[in-house]
This record gives sequence, C-alpha cells and structure tokens, in this order.
Amino acid sequence: MQRSVVRPSLIFYVILLVTVAGGVLTALVTPWSESLTGRDALGTLGIVVLVLGGWALSLTLHEFGHAFVAYRGGDHEVAHKGYLSMDIRRYTDPVLSIVLPLIILAIGGIPLPGGAVWINQWALRSRSVSSWVSLAGPLTNLALGVVLTVAVAFLDLPDGLAVGLSYLASLQILAFVINILPVPGLDGYGAIEPYLSPQAREFGAKARPWAPLVLFALILAVPGFAQVLWDLADTIFGTVGGDVGYSQLGQMSFMFWRY
Repeated sequence: MQRSVVRPSLIFYVILLVTVAGGVLTALVTPWSESLTGRDALGTLGIVVLVLGGWALSLTLHEFGHAFVAYRGGDHEVAHKGYLSMDIRRYTDPVLSIVLPLIILAIGGIPLPGGAVWINQWALRSRSVSSWVSLAGPLTNLALGVVLTVAVAFLDLPDGLAVGLSYLASLQILAFVINILPVPGLDGYGAIEPYLSPQAREFGAKARPWAPLVLFALILAVPGFAQVLWDLADTIFGTVGGDVGYSQLGQMSFMFWRY
C-alpha cells in the first residue's frame, strides 16, 4: 500500500492527546485511597478520560482495521470514502455509532460495537478476504487488549495508570468477545457469512437490523448473560497476564457513582 493512502486525521491525534492526558493524570494522582473511600477527584477524572478516550481510539482503529484489510483485498473505494484517515466521524452516524456507545460504556460498562464501514463485497478478491475484513475489527480489539495487558505486566507503572490501563485492556477483550459472536450484524457473523448457503445469507440479511439490538438488550437486562461474557473476557485477560483485581479497581473508579 502506498504510504500516502493512510493519513491519520487531526481529530485522531486530538483524541490520542486527550487519552494520553488522562493517562498522565492517573499516573500523577492516585484515584482512590487504600480503603477505596475518599477518592481523589482528579485521579478519578483521569481514569474516566483515559478510558473514554482510549475507547474512542479503539473504535477508530477497529473500523480502520476493516477498511485497511478491505483496501488490501481489492476494495479501493474505502480510501475515497475517507475510511483510511482514522477520522472517527467517517464511521457512520456520529450519534448512533459514537456518542451512544460511549454513553452506554459510561453508564453500563459494556463496550458496544459502535461504528461501521461500508465495504464493497463485490470488489473483494475472495470469500477468504471477505472473512478477514470482518475479523480485522475484533482482532484489533484483542491485539490492543493484549498489548495493554503486557505493558501493565512488564512495565513499572504508577498504580493509577496500571489500574486504568488494566480496565481499558479488559474492555478491549470484552469487545472482542462480543464482536466475535456469530450474530447477524456483528463481525463474527460477517466472518462466516461468505460460506453460508444463499438461504442462510438471506435470513441473516433480514435479521441484521434487529439481531444486535436483541443481543444488547439481553446484555443490559439479564445480569447473568452479561456475567458470562465478562467471565470469558476475564479468562482471556488473565491468561495473557492481566490482573483482574486491577481491572475491577479501574471499573470502580470509572463508574465511581456506583461505589
């Protein structure tokens, strides 16, 4: 790929700068006391900014991953649509695709898939390429989760920063777990769709608008269902060296109004 095709936008760097600022704040100010009472307001703010900014970055990279693989696989229209600019505004509706998932993340602690890129499937070279285009997004989340987890495990980070990054890492892994489910409208289904029968693909097309909504309703309304997903994410998180205790502290600081 020509280097000029991928040009990160100014807004990508702004979000990155905000995320780094949140990380610096958590590094300088511990967001809780040993008893988890009397939290420091600045430290808590740092956790919130770090997680929300990091999630916005990961959403951007998730969708960029789809577009990048699609470009390499034959769909050069993604470049003209601005999908390779890493501009979060390019990934569909700014409210339904960006603001709403961020609000749900802040309120419910669940990382819902947000953006989307429109791929010309007919331009892709093969069914295998189409599958990898779908897998590129959740695999990006998994890779981010692993990198953040390893950084916390092997670097001597301040406690506040380690806690914030651990929670952000666990959210990335949970996003992978949710996105990889074979539900029409999610990436897991998109990965197997090219190999399904025409009848199955037709049913999937009809279910695509409402199936994710049913899934998200179950996640938000049925605690046991959400817990199964979290347990699976925690298992992966722990397997790659994550500290679940740190992640839970990060969640408590991020969702400070609940604790």
